[in-house]
Amino acid sequence: MRNMSLTKNEMPTQAPDVRNKNFLEVATGYTEEQAIDEANRCLQCKKPRCVSGCPVSINIPAFIKEVAEGNFEKAYEIISQSSSLPAVCGRVCPQESQCEGKCVRGVKGEPVAIGRLERFVADWHNEHASGEVKVPESNGHKVAIIGSGPSGLTCAGDLAKKGYDVTVYEALHLAGGVLVYGIPEFRLPKAIVQKEIDGLKALGVKIETNMVIGKVLSIDELMKDGGFEAVFIGTGAGLPRFMNIPGENLKGVYSANEFLTRVNLMKAYKDDSSTPIMRAKKVAVVGGGNVAMDAARSALRLGAEEVYIVYRRSEEELPARKEEIEHAREEGVVFKLLTNPKEILGDEHKFVTGMKCSEMELGEPDASGRRRPVEKPDSEFLLDVDCVIMSIGTSPNPLIKSTTKGLETKEWGGIVAAEDTGLTSRKGVYAGGDAVTGAATVILAMGAGKTAAKSIDEAISSKKK
Repeated sequence: MRNMSLTKNEMPTQAPDVRNKNFLEVATGYTEEQAIDEANRCLQCKKPRCVSGCPVSINIPAFIKEVAEGNFEKAYEIISQSSSLPAVCGRVCPQESQCEGKCVRGVKGEPVAIGRLERFVADWHNEHASGEVKVPESNGHKVAIIGSGPSGLTCAGDLAKKGYDVTVYEALHLAGGVLVYGIPEFRLPKAIVQKEIDGLKALGVKIETNMVIGKVLSIDELMKDGGFEAVFIGTGAGLPRFMNIPGENLKGVYSANEFLTRVNLMKAYKDDSSTPIMRAKKVAVVGGGNVAMDAARSALRLGAEEVYIVYRRSEEELPARKEEIEHAREEGVVFKLLTNPKEILGDEHKFVTGMKCSEMELGEPDASGRRRPVEKPDSEFLLDVDCVIMSIGTSPNPLIKSTTKGLETKEWGGIVAAEDTGLTSRKGVYAGGDAVTGAATVILAMGAGKTAAKSIDEAISSKKK
Protein backbone atom coordinates (compact mmCIF):
# COMPACT_ATOMS: atom_id res chain seq x y z
CA MET A 1 0.00 0.00 0.00
CA ARG A 2 1.29 3.44 -0.92
CA ASN A 3 2.79 5.33 2.02
CA MET A 4 1.97 9.03 1.69
CA SER A 5 3.81 10.13 4.82
CA LEU A 6 5.65 13.42 4.30
CA THR A 7 8.63 12.19 6.34
CA LYS A 8 11.16 9.41 5.84
CA ASN A 9 11.38 6.41 8.09
CA GLU A 10 13.90 7.51 10.69
CA MET A 11 17.28 5.80 10.53
CA PRO A 12 18.04 3.93 13.77
CA THR A 13 21.31 5.10 15.35
CA GLN A 14 23.41 4.69 18.46
CA ALA A 15 22.71 7.32 21.11
CA PRO A 16 25.10 10.31 20.77
CA ASP A 17 26.58 9.97 24.27
CA VAL A 18 27.32 6.30 23.58
CA ARG A 19 28.62 6.42 20.01
CA ASN A 20 31.05 9.30 20.64
CA LYS A 21 33.06 6.90 22.77
CA ASN A 22 33.31 4.03 20.27
CA PHE A 23 34.16 3.41 16.62
CA LEU A 24 31.13 1.22 15.89
CA GLU A 25 28.87 2.29 13.04
CA VAL A 26 26.60 5.17 14.06
CA ALA A 27 23.60 4.22 11.91
CA THR A 28 22.36 0.68 12.47
CA GLY A 29 20.18 0.37 9.34
CA TYR A 30 16.54 -0.26 8.45
CA THR A 31 14.69 -3.41 9.38
CA GLU A 32 12.87 -5.26 6.57
CA GLU A 33 9.60 -3.70 7.72
CA GLN A 34 11.04 -0.17 7.70
CA ALA A 35 12.59 -0.71 4.25
CA ILE A 36 9.32 -1.92 2.74
CA ASP A 37 7.40 0.93 4.35
CA GLU A 38 9.89 3.49 3.04
CA ALA A 39 9.92 1.94 -0.44
CA ASN A 40 6.15 2.39 -0.56
CA ARG A 41 6.66 6.17 -0.34
CA CYS A 42 8.05 6.03 -3.91
CA LEU A 43 5.49 7.25 -6.48
CA GLN A 44 7.09 5.23 -9.30
CA CYS A 45 7.22 8.30 -11.56
CA LYS A 46 6.96 7.70 -15.29
CA LYS A 47 9.82 10.13 -15.79
CA PRO A 48 11.97 9.56 -12.67
CA ARG A 49 14.09 12.62 -12.01
CA CYS A 50 15.99 10.76 -9.30
CA VAL A 51 17.88 8.69 -11.88
CA SER A 52 19.24 11.84 -13.55
CA GLY A 53 20.71 12.83 -10.19
CA CYS A 54 22.69 9.58 -9.85
CA PRO A 55 26.23 9.76 -11.30
CA VAL A 56 26.14 6.03 -12.09
CA SER A 57 22.52 6.02 -13.35
CA ILE A 58 21.06 3.35 -11.07
CA ASN A 59 17.49 2.41 -12.04
CA ILE A 60 16.17 3.74 -8.76
CA PRO A 61 12.40 3.24 -9.24
CA ALA A 62 12.96 -0.34 -10.37
CA PHE A 63 15.03 -1.38 -7.34
CA ILE A 64 12.70 0.43 -4.94
CA LYS A 65 9.68 -1.33 -6.48
CA GLU A 66 11.34 -4.68 -5.73
CA VAL A 67 12.03 -3.61 -2.15
CA ALA A 68 8.38 -2.64 -1.71
CA GLU A 69 7.41 -6.14 -2.84
CA GLY A 70 9.97 -7.80 -0.55
CA ASN A 71 12.18 -8.97 -3.41
CA PHE A 72 15.44 -7.79 -1.88
CA GLU A 73 17.82 -9.93 -3.93
CA LYS A 74 16.15 -8.79 -7.14
CA ALA A 75 16.60 -5.21 -5.95
CA TYR A 76 20.29 -5.92 -5.43
CA GLU A 77 20.64 -7.31 -8.95
CA ILE A 78 19.16 -4.11 -10.37
CA ILE A 79 21.51 -1.88 -8.36
CA SER A 80 24.51 -4.03 -9.26
CA GLN A 81 23.92 -3.48 -12.96
CA SER A 82 25.11 0.10 -12.42
CA SER A 83 27.09 0.15 -9.16
CA SER A 84 30.04 -1.98 -8.06
CA LEU A 85 29.92 -0.64 -4.48
CA PRO A 86 26.29 -0.40 -3.33
CA ALA A 87 26.98 -0.99 0.38
CA VAL A 88 29.50 1.86 0.27
CA CYS A 89 27.34 4.29 -1.69
CA GLY A 90 24.34 3.69 0.53
CA ARG A 91 26.43 4.95 3.43
CA VAL A 92 28.59 7.81 2.18
CA CYS A 93 26.99 9.30 -0.96
CA PRO A 94 25.52 12.82 -0.64
CA GLN A 95 22.08 11.66 -1.75
CA GLU A 96 20.51 14.91 -0.57
CA SER A 97 22.24 16.79 -3.39
CA GLN A 98 21.95 14.03 -5.98
CA CYS A 99 19.19 11.43 -6.37
CA GLU A 100 17.12 12.48 -3.36
CA GLY A 101 17.59 16.12 -4.27
CA LYS A 102 15.52 15.50 -7.41
CA CYS A 103 12.84 13.27 -5.86
CA VAL A 104 9.34 14.75 -6.36
CA ARG A 105 8.33 13.67 -2.85
CA GLY A 106 10.77 16.30 -1.65
CA VAL A 107 8.61 19.13 -3.04
CA LYS A 108 6.03 18.90 -0.24
CA GLY A 109 7.92 16.89 2.33
CA GLU A 110 11.02 14.73 2.62
CA PRO A 111 12.26 12.79 -0.41
CA VAL A 112 12.25 9.00 -0.46
CA ALA A 113 15.24 7.70 1.55
CA ILE A 114 16.98 6.28 -1.54
CA GLY A 115 20.38 6.03 0.12
CA ARG A 116 19.06 4.21 3.16
CA LEU A 117 17.21 1.76 0.90
CA GLU A 118 20.35 1.14 -1.17
CA ARG A 119 22.28 0.41 2.01
CA PHE A 120 19.54 -1.93 3.25
CA VAL A 121 19.50 -3.88 -0.01
CA ALA A 122 23.30 -4.23 -0.13
CA ASP A 123 23.48 -5.31 3.52
CA TRP A 124 20.64 -7.80 3.03
CA HIS A 125 22.46 -9.30 0.05
CA ASN A 126 25.77 -9.52 1.92
CA GLU A 127 24.04 -11.34 4.77
CA HIS A 128 22.00 -13.77 2.67
CA ALA A 129 23.92 -14.30 -0.60
CA SER A 130 25.28 -17.77 -1.35
CA GLY A 131 28.67 -16.37 -2.34
CA GLU A 132 28.61 -17.99 -5.76
CA VAL A 133 29.77 -15.64 -8.50
CA LYS A 134 29.68 -16.38 -12.21
CA VAL A 135 33.09 -15.46 -13.65
CA PRO A 136 32.76 -13.94 -17.14
CA GLU A 137 34.51 -15.67 -20.03
CA SER A 138 37.90 -14.09 -20.76
CA ASN A 139 38.13 -11.88 -23.82
CA GLY A 140 41.94 -12.09 -23.87
CA HIS A 141 42.66 -8.41 -23.19
CA LYS A 142 44.52 -6.88 -20.24
CA VAL A 143 43.92 -3.57 -18.47
CA ALA A 144 45.85 -2.08 -15.53
CA ILE A 145 44.20 0.08 -12.87
CA ILE A 146 46.35 2.37 -10.72
CA GLY A 147 44.70 3.00 -7.38
CA SER A 148 42.08 0.93 -5.56
CA GLY A 149 39.77 3.73 -4.47
CA PRO A 150 36.18 4.13 -5.69
CA SER A 151 37.05 5.15 -9.27
CA GLY A 152 39.63 2.37 -9.70
CA LEU A 153 37.43 -0.34 -8.19
CA THR A 154 34.46 0.71 -10.30
CA CYS A 155 36.50 0.72 -13.49
CA ALA A 156 37.96 -2.67 -12.57
CA GLY A 157 34.56 -4.17 -11.83
CA ASP A 158 32.93 -2.94 -15.03
CA LEU A 159 35.80 -4.26 -17.16
CA ALA A 160 35.98 -7.60 -15.33
CA LYS A 161 32.27 -8.16 -16.04
CA LYS A 162 33.12 -7.83 -19.74
CA GLY A 163 35.83 -10.48 -19.55
CA TYR A 164 38.94 -8.31 -19.25
CA ASP A 165 42.03 -9.49 -17.37
CA VAL A 166 42.24 -6.67 -14.82
CA THR A 167 45.05 -5.96 -12.36
CA VAL A 168 44.71 -3.21 -9.76
CA TYR A 169 47.91 -1.68 -8.34
CA GLU A 170 47.61 -0.14 -4.87
CA ALA A 171 50.40 1.85 -3.16
CA LEU A 172 49.30 1.01 0.39
CA HIS A 173 49.26 -2.40 2.06
CA LEU A 174 45.48 -2.63 1.95
CA ALA A 175 43.09 -2.09 -0.97
CA GLY A 176 40.25 0.41 -0.82
CA GLY A 177 41.90 3.80 -1.14
CA VAL A 178 40.05 6.62 0.60
CA LEU A 179 37.35 4.13 1.62
CA VAL A 180 39.78 2.53 4.09
CA TYR A 181 42.23 5.30 4.97
CA GLY A 182 39.94 8.33 4.83
CA ILE A 183 36.44 7.45 6.01
CA PRO A 184 36.16 6.41 9.68
CA GLU A 185 34.90 3.04 10.84
CA PHE A 186 31.85 4.63 12.48
CA ARG A 187 30.65 5.86 9.07
CA LEU A 188 31.90 3.04 6.85
CA PRO A 189 32.95 -0.23 8.50
CA LYS A 190 36.04 -1.65 6.81
CA ALA A 191 34.46 -5.11 6.71
CA ILE A 192 31.88 -3.63 4.33
CA VAL A 193 34.63 -2.32 2.04
CA GLN A 194 36.46 -5.65 2.16
CA LYS A 195 33.26 -7.47 1.24
CA GLU A 196 32.90 -5.30 -1.86
CA ILE A 197 36.56 -5.88 -2.78
CA ASP A 198 36.18 -9.64 -2.28
CA GLY A 199 33.28 -9.51 -4.72
CA LEU A 200 35.52 -7.98 -7.37
CA LYS A 201 38.22 -10.58 -6.70
CA ALA A 202 35.61 -13.28 -7.22
CA LEU A 203 35.03 -11.81 -10.69
CA GLY A 204 38.73 -12.35 -11.40
CA VAL A 205 40.15 -8.91 -10.57
CA LYS A 206 43.74 -9.19 -9.30
CA ILE A 207 44.93 -6.68 -6.68
CA GLU A 208 48.63 -5.98 -6.11
CA THR A 209 49.32 -3.99 -2.91
CA ASN A 210 52.50 -2.15 -1.89
CA MET A 211 52.92 -1.16 -5.54
CA VAL A 212 53.80 2.51 -5.91
CA ILE A 213 53.42 3.15 -9.62
CA GLY A 214 56.01 5.72 -10.59
CA LYS A 215 58.53 4.13 -8.23
CA VAL A 216 58.27 0.34 -8.47
CA LEU A 217 56.98 0.42 -12.03
CA SER A 218 56.16 3.20 -14.48
CA ILE A 219 53.13 3.44 -16.72
CA ASP A 220 55.43 2.96 -19.70
CA GLU A 221 56.70 -0.32 -18.20
CA LEU A 222 53.18 -1.52 -17.51
CA MET A 223 52.19 -1.01 -21.13
CA LYS A 224 55.45 -2.14 -22.74
CA ASP A 225 56.54 -5.02 -20.51
CA GLY A 226 53.29 -5.91 -18.75
CA GLY A 227 51.25 -6.30 -21.90
CA PHE A 228 48.46 -4.00 -20.75
CA GLU A 229 46.52 -2.45 -23.61
CA ALA A 230 45.10 0.35 -21.46
CA VAL A 231 45.83 1.93 -18.10
CA PHE A 232 43.35 3.76 -15.86
CA ILE A 233 44.74 6.23 -13.31
CA GLY A 234 42.55 6.50 -10.23
CA THR A 235 45.11 7.63 -7.68
CA GLY A 236 42.89 10.14 -5.90
CA ALA A 237 43.99 13.34 -4.23
CA GLY A 238 45.93 12.50 -1.10
CA LEU A 239 48.43 15.36 -0.95
CA PRO A 240 47.33 17.61 1.95
CA ARG A 241 47.22 21.40 1.84
CA PHE A 242 48.19 23.72 4.65
CA MET A 243 47.47 27.38 5.42
CA ASN A 244 51.13 28.40 5.60
CA ILE A 245 50.64 30.21 8.87
CA PRO A 246 53.25 30.33 11.66
CA GLY A 247 53.37 27.22 13.84
CA GLU A 248 52.19 24.59 11.38
CA ASN A 249 55.41 22.62 11.99
CA LEU A 250 54.76 22.24 15.72
CA LYS A 251 54.22 18.87 17.42
CA GLY A 252 50.51 18.22 17.56
CA VAL A 253 49.69 19.68 14.15
CA TYR A 254 48.36 17.10 11.67
CA SER A 255 46.91 17.13 8.23
CA ALA A 256 43.47 15.50 8.27
CA ASN A 257 44.89 13.04 5.76
CA GLU A 258 47.60 11.83 8.16
CA PHE A 259 45.33 11.91 11.20
CA LEU A 260 42.58 9.86 9.57
CA THR A 261 44.99 7.45 7.88
CA ARG A 262 46.62 6.64 11.21
CA VAL A 263 43.25 6.23 12.92
CA ASN A 264 41.42 4.34 10.16
CA LEU A 265 44.10 2.32 8.42
CA MET A 266 46.64 1.87 11.22
CA LYS A 267 44.03 1.56 14.02
CA ALA A 268 45.88 4.09 16.16
CA TYR A 269 42.90 4.27 18.54
CA LYS A 270 43.64 0.77 19.85
CA ASP A 271 45.73 0.49 23.01
CA ASP A 272 48.07 -2.05 21.40
CA SER A 273 48.52 -0.10 18.13
CA SER A 274 52.06 -0.11 16.72
CA THR A 275 51.45 3.41 15.39
CA PRO A 276 49.81 5.24 18.31
CA ILE A 277 48.54 8.77 17.88
CA MET A 278 48.63 11.74 20.25
CA ARG A 279 45.73 11.64 22.73
CA ALA A 280 44.97 15.36 22.79
CA LYS A 281 42.57 16.96 25.26
CA LYS A 282 41.54 20.03 23.26
CA VAL A 283 41.45 19.74 19.47
CA ALA A 284 40.80 22.30 16.73
CA VAL A 285 39.91 21.03 13.27
CA VAL A 286 40.33 23.72 10.63
CA GLY A 287 37.83 23.30 7.77
CA GLY A 288 34.16 22.59 7.21
CA GLY A 289 33.87 19.62 4.84
CA ASN A 290 33.04 15.98 5.45
CA VAL A 291 36.71 15.23 6.12
CA ALA A 292 36.76 17.89 8.84
CA MET A 293 33.68 16.31 10.45
CA ASP A 294 35.34 12.88 10.27
CA ALA A 295 38.48 14.20 11.94
CA ALA A 296 36.56 16.03 14.67
CA ARG A 297 34.35 13.05 15.48
CA SER A 298 37.38 10.74 15.49
CA ALA A 299 39.18 13.06 17.93
CA LEU A 300 36.22 12.78 20.32
CA ARG A 301 36.40 9.01 20.15
CA LEU A 302 40.10 9.15 20.94
CA GLY A 303 39.21 10.82 24.23
CA ALA A 304 39.40 14.55 23.54
CA GLU A 305 37.44 16.59 26.06
CA GLU A 306 36.84 19.53 23.73
CA VAL A 307 36.75 19.47 19.93
CA TYR A 308 36.21 22.54 17.77
CA ILE A 309 35.38 22.96 14.08
CA VAL A 310 37.05 26.20 13.05
CA TYR A 311 35.56 27.53 9.81
CA ARG A 312 35.94 30.99 8.33
CA ARG A 313 32.47 31.22 6.79
CA SER A 314 28.98 30.82 8.28
CA GLU A 315 26.92 27.67 8.74
CA GLU A 316 25.11 28.28 5.48
CA GLU A 317 28.39 27.81 3.60
CA LEU A 318 29.52 24.68 5.43
CA PRO A 319 30.28 22.16 2.65
CA ALA A 320 29.82 19.03 4.77
CA ARG A 321 26.69 16.92 4.50
CA LYS A 322 23.85 18.08 6.73
CA GLU A 323 23.69 14.66 8.37
CA GLU A 324 27.40 14.76 9.25
CA ILE A 325 27.07 18.24 10.75
CA GLU A 326 24.06 17.16 12.82
CA HIS A 327 25.84 14.01 14.04
CA ALA A 328 28.94 16.02 14.98
CA ARG A 329 26.87 18.50 17.00
CA GLU A 330 24.93 15.72 18.72
CA GLU A 331 28.20 14.11 19.74
CA GLY A 332 29.58 17.28 21.30
CA VAL A 333 31.66 18.99 18.61
CA VAL A 334 31.63 22.79 19.06
CA PHE A 335 31.41 24.92 15.91
CA LYS A 336 33.55 28.08 15.84
CA LEU A 337 32.09 29.63 12.69
CA LEU A 338 33.21 32.89 11.09
CA THR A 339 36.60 32.19 12.66
CA ASN A 340 39.97 32.15 10.90
CA PRO A 341 43.29 30.81 12.29
CA LYS A 342 46.24 33.19 12.13
CA GLU A 343 48.98 31.45 14.11
CA ILE A 344 49.54 28.23 16.03
CA LEU A 345 51.40 28.78 19.29
CA GLY A 346 53.81 26.39 20.98
CA ASP A 347 55.98 25.96 24.07
CA GLU A 348 59.73 25.58 24.41
CA HIS A 349 59.42 21.87 23.53
CA LYS A 350 57.61 22.69 20.26
CA PHE A 351 54.26 21.32 21.42
CA VAL A 352 51.03 23.12 20.53
CA THR A 353 49.65 25.33 23.30
CA GLY A 354 46.96 27.29 21.47
CA MET A 355 45.79 28.90 18.25
CA LYS A 356 45.46 32.62 17.59
CA CYS A 357 42.29 33.34 15.61
CA SER A 358 40.30 36.28 14.27
CA GLU A 359 36.56 36.74 13.96
CA MET A 360 35.28 37.12 10.41
CA GLU A 361 32.26 38.58 8.65
CA LEU A 362 30.97 37.87 5.16
CA GLY A 363 31.60 40.42 2.43
CA GLU A 364 30.92 40.37 -1.30
CA PRO A 365 30.83 37.05 -3.25
CA ASP A 366 34.16 35.72 -4.55
CA ALA A 367 34.87 33.77 -7.77
CA SER A 368 33.17 30.65 -6.33
CA GLY A 369 29.95 32.60 -5.75
CA ARG A 370 30.25 32.39 -1.98
CA ARG A 371 30.50 35.54 0.11
CA ARG A 372 34.12 36.29 0.88
CA PRO A 373 35.09 36.21 4.57
CA VAL A 374 36.61 39.48 5.79
CA GLU A 375 38.46 39.90 9.09
CA LYS A 376 36.78 42.02 11.73
CA PRO A 377 39.10 44.69 13.11
CA ASP A 378 40.50 44.14 16.62
CA SER A 379 38.85 40.71 16.89
CA GLU A 380 41.83 38.45 17.67
CA PHE A 381 41.41 35.85 20.39
CA LEU A 382 43.23 32.75 21.64
CA LEU A 383 41.67 29.32 21.31
CA ASP A 384 43.01 27.00 24.02
CA VAL A 385 43.99 23.77 22.22
CA ASP A 386 46.84 21.24 22.29
CA CYS A 387 46.23 19.75 18.83
CA VAL A 388 45.36 21.25 15.44
CA ILE A 389 44.15 19.22 12.45
CA MET A 390 44.25 20.96 9.07
CA SER A 391 41.38 19.91 6.81
CA ILE A 392 41.39 22.52 4.06
CA GLY A 393 41.64 20.27 1.02
CA THR A 394 44.01 17.99 -0.85
CA SER A 395 45.71 17.79 -4.24
CA PRO A 396 46.74 14.87 -6.47
CA ASN A 397 50.13 13.34 -5.71
CA PRO A 398 52.62 14.53 -8.38
CA LEU A 399 54.41 11.16 -8.65
CA ILE A 400 52.48 9.85 -11.67
CA LYS A 401 52.81 13.17 -13.46
CA SER A 402 56.56 13.39 -12.84
CA THR A 403 57.27 9.86 -14.08
CA THR A 404 54.99 9.71 -17.12
CA LYS A 405 56.12 11.53 -20.25
CA GLY A 406 53.48 13.32 -22.28
CA LEU A 407 50.82 13.24 -19.55
CA GLU A 408 49.19 16.66 -19.52
CA THR A 409 48.21 18.08 -16.14
CA LYS A 410 46.49 21.19 -14.86
CA GLU A 411 48.33 23.97 -13.05
CA TRP A 412 47.20 22.68 -9.64
CA GLY A 413 48.26 19.09 -10.43
CA GLY A 414 45.10 17.39 -11.69
CA ILE A 415 45.44 15.14 -14.73
CA VAL A 416 43.78 16.45 -17.88
CA ALA A 417 41.23 13.88 -19.08
CA ALA A 418 38.25 14.12 -21.43
CA GLU A 419 35.04 14.30 -19.41
CA ASP A 420 33.10 12.01 -21.74
CA THR A 421 35.78 9.30 -22.07
CA GLY A 422 38.42 9.74 -19.38
CA LEU A 423 41.13 9.65 -22.07
CA THR A 424 44.30 11.61 -21.23
CA SER A 425 46.93 13.09 -23.54
CA ARG A 426 48.66 9.69 -23.58
CA LYS A 427 47.31 7.06 -25.96
CA GLY A 428 45.75 4.19 -24.05
CA VAL A 429 45.96 6.02 -20.70
CA TYR A 430 42.75 7.08 -18.98
CA ALA A 431 42.11 8.86 -15.68
CA GLY A 432 39.20 9.75 -13.44
CA GLY A 433 38.07 10.64 -9.95
CA ASP A 434 39.93 12.95 -7.61
CA ALA A 435 43.16 12.58 -9.62
CA VAL A 436 41.37 14.60 -12.32
CA THR A 437 38.86 16.78 -10.44
CA GLY A 438 40.54 17.26 -7.09
CA ALA A 439 38.83 16.07 -3.91
CA ALA A 440 35.16 15.27 -4.60
CA THR A 441 32.61 12.59 -3.67
CA VAL A 442 32.85 8.81 -3.79
CA ILE A 443 29.95 8.51 -6.24
CA LEU A 444 31.40 11.07 -8.66
CA ALA A 445 34.66 9.11 -8.66
CA MET A 446 32.69 5.95 -9.36
CA GLY A 447 30.93 7.67 -12.24
CA ALA A 448 34.31 8.59 -13.73
CA GLY A 449 35.45 4.98 -13.37
CA LYS A 450 32.35 3.76 -15.23
CA THR A 451 32.89 6.31 -18.00
CA ALA A 452 36.51 5.24 -18.46
CA ALA A 453 35.64 1.53 -18.43
CA LYS A 454 33.09 2.05 -21.19
CA SER A 455 35.58 4.08 -23.23
CA ILE A 456 38.37 1.52 -22.75
CA ASP A 457 36.09 -1.29 -23.84
CA GLU A 458 34.97 0.62 -26.92
CA ALA A 459 38.57 1.47 -27.87
CA ILE A 460 39.83 -2.12 -27.48
CA SER A 461 36.75 -3.60 -29.14
CA SER A 462 37.26 -1.36 -32.17
CA LYS A 463 40.77 -2.81 -32.59
CA LYS A 464 39.36 -6.32 -32.72
CA LYS A 465 37.12 -5.50 -35.69
